[in-house]
Amino acid sequence: MAEWYGSVKTLHLLTVTITAAMFLLRFFWLQSGSAMLQKRWVRIVPHVNDTLLLLSGFLLVAITHFYPFTPQGAWLTEKLFGVIIYIALGFIALGRKPRAQKVRWIAFIVAAATLVVVYHLATTKMPLLGNV
Repeated sequence: MAEWYGSVKTLHLLTVTITAAMFLLRFFWLQSGSAMLQKRWVRIVPHVNDTLLLLSGFLLVAITHFYPFTPQGAWLTEKLFGVIIYIALGFIALGRKPRAQKVRWIAFIVAAATLVVVYHLATTKMPLLGNV
């Protein structure tokens, strides 16, 4: 399975890039009132991409043996919580439920900052909170 590491990591990085780009683009379209948000592919692609992102993440865990909730995987535990926070904030920023613009903007900014933290954790593999 180790021979798949490079390909799985490349897929994971590609899907991360697409997720971030689609988040930014969809928020821009939401703010500008664009009809692009109603396009079928805009509603489908993020879900397909995020499924591939999740699967590639699981495969990387299986290949590397970095496990969340272990001392060696403390950075991965923090990354996992960061992803969960990003998803929740994404629902607030992009969701169909009517919300005040200020709330959407705050959720968007904090979600984007959370993505930066998740990226930092993934690239350094150093937990921010230490080995608590």
